[in-house]
Parts: sequence; C-alpha cells; structure tokens
Amino acid sequence: MSENSQTSSGAATGVGSMPGGDAREAARTVTGTFEDFPYLAELPARGPGADMIGRTAGMLVELYARVEPSGWRIGDRPGRDTKRARSWLGEDLDALEEFTQGYEGPLKVQAVGPWTLAAALELRNGEAALSDAGACRDLAGSLAEGLRLHLAEVARRIPGARLVLQLDEPSLTAVLRGRVRSASGYRTHRAVDRQIVEATLRDVVGVHGDGPVVVHSCAPDVPFALLRRAGAGAVSFDASLLTERDDDAIGEAVESGTRLFAGVVPGTDGPLSDPAGSVMGVRTLWRRLGLSPELLPEAVTVTPACGLAGASPDYAREALAHCVRAARSLADNPE
Repeated sequence: MSENSQTSSGAATGVGSMPGGDAREAARTVTGTFEDFPYLAELPARGPGADMIGRTAGMLVELYARVEPSGWRIGDRPGRDTKRARSWLGEDLDALEEFTQGYEGPLKVQAVGPWTLAAALELRNGEAALSDAGACRDLAGSLAEGLRLHLAEVARRIPGARLVLQLDEPSLTAVLRGRVRSASGYRTHRAVDRQIVEATLRDVVGVHGDGPVVVHSCAPDVPFALLRRAGAGAVSFDASLLTERDDDAIGEAVESGTRLFAGVVPGTDGPLSDPAGSVMGVRTLWRRLGLSPELLPEAVTVTPACGLAGASPDYAREALAHCVRAARSLADNPE
C-alpha cells in the first residue's frame, strides 16, 4: 500500500452527516463509536448553512454565498447566511475538540469538492457556476484556500490528529456526462472536459500536501481511474451501486495503493443484516478480482452507503456501530 493509503487506514468510519441538531451529541456518538477513526459530523437538519453546500460555501475565501429561493447564490459580501454557516462549523469543531482530548490517530473532515460545488452554486444570473469556466476556476481557487485554513484550524484544535480530507463529489459523474440541468430545467450544461475536471481536482487535493484525501460519491459510475490520477488516496462509494463494469477500474485502483471506503450499511432506516452479511459483497468483489484476501482489511474501510441525515437518531447510532462490527468481521475472516 502507498504511504497515502496507509495513513488513511481505519477499519470503519462514517460518511459525514448525522440526524438532529445537537453538535455535542453527534460528536459524542461519533467519537464513542469510531475510537480509531472519528470524523467531524455535519448536522444539516439545523437549516441553511448546516447543509453540505452551505457549510462549504462558508469556508470559501473572498467569495460569499447567500440563500435564494432557488438555492445558494454567489454574492458580493458575507451576509447572515455565511455567518450562520461559520458559526455552526465553529460549534461542531468545539464539540469535536471536547471529545477528542488527547486523541492521536486519523481524523476525517469533509467538504464539498469543486465540481459538485460548481454544479450547486448559482451565479448572479441564476445559472450554475458550472456554466462559466472562469467562475469554476475562481471557485476552485477559493475552495482550496478555504480548505487550507480549515485544515490548519482543525490541526490546531486537535494536535494529535492525522487529518484525512474527504471531498464530497456526488455530482461529479453528472458534470463529466453533461447531465447537470440548467436553471430553466429545459436543457443541461455541456460536459466539462475530463482533463480540466482532473486538473482542478488535483489542485484541490493538493492543498492537503502529503496528507490523505478521500473523494466520496454515492452516485453510480464513480470515475475511479480519474480520481486516482487526480491524487485521491481513497475513494468512498455506495457499494450497492457497483456493477461488474467497475471491476477493472477498482482492481487497478487497489493494486496502485488506493484505499476503498466501501459504503455497505444503508443510510436510511431499515433492517440491518448480520455484520458478515454486510461485507459479503466486498468479499465477492475481491474473489472476482482475484485479489489476495489478506489485502482486504488493509485496503477497505467500512462506512455507511451515504450520509445519515435522513435516518432516525436510533438507526444512525446503530448503523455506525454496525460498520465497526462489519469491519471486524472482514478483518477476522477476509476469506
């Protein structure tokens, strides 16, 4: 395994979002469940600014966004929506800091990646930033600087942590395939050139220096090879959406040292199988790829399929604990 993936190792962790609005309760749950790989929880139920897009918009440097009826729109100056997003992020960091006193080990923080952000943030004319190449460049540069500051702040608060940066890119495949809808809904924005997508991602991934970066997408057809070339040390995905079409790309990724964050536990309420059953698909994939079973626990981190914002608090707690048990099952019996 590459050094990048070694440092991001951890048998199980979460994706990001949790139900409810109590930052201390979320931090207590996450740190109590994932003693070896906690993460900074997100609580979108609090409202605009705590949602995925608003939270990352609040991190931007010299770019600001406000809430319009149609969504988040780039504006000239920081308003109450920016202040609210920053305040909630501060509250979440306070809670995590409280429950990670003396912690040493990997710790994950999440932010929206440049292409999903460009697909979601509107320009003044109401169209997505994705429609304007210059706006995409400015947005990626602002995001990179904001992430650099955010990582420094987390490192200052939790000095023993080895930070893992997760970029959430659920819209990435739609951006690559020209499937992001225009403001009118009658057409779609043209596909962005793959080399531009890759280069922009590489620039944003690069803000973490030698630290590990995970790119997460719970959409189908995750572009594993592109993400690997862009420098991602790990790819996080919904394992139920994989098809045999993905086999070659996943095999090449694993052999090159890319870690897999396999989302095997449903993100919304429902019955949970036994832990061994949850990772059965991962074992089957491994056999199909002809990879060594001993590599499995080294190469795979078990997670929920997506964020848990839509789950009940009881189910969210159980799903996270189930990830830990499923990862143990994988380590104890990789065959």
